[in-house]
Amino acid sequence: MTEEIVLSLVRAFVVGGALCVAAQLLIDLTALTPARILVSFVCAGVALGALGWYEPLVGFAGAGASVPLIGFGGAIARGVREAVEEEGLLGVLSGPLSAASAGTAAALLFGYGAALLFRSKPKRT
Repeated sequence: MTEEIVLSLVRAFVVGGALCVAAQLLIDLTALTPARILVSFVCAGVALGALGWYEPLVGFAGAGASVPLIGFGGAIARGVREAVEEEGLLGVLSGPLSAASAGTAAALLFGYGAALLFRSKPKRT
């Protein structure tokens, strides 16, 4: 492997790992539920995308920034921006749906498949 490939892998690992560490710290040190943390990460991705800061982060970290949940928010912001440029104000409604449709469909299909294959157990408290 070339030095450039190794460097891009390291950057993806560091940025993706930092995002995961931030989420784990929020779980361990706050009373926030995992669902609220996940929603916060999506909203952070939308905010970063709206401010124009998310694309440079993806350019730097590649999959380390685009694959985690914050990347879903970034995709939504990008979809809104592109749809508003093409369709006007109606793009605010259609942009996020078209931009996030593949990820949403995959999550639903894989979640349904996992539910069919495995039995859930109640959480012990």
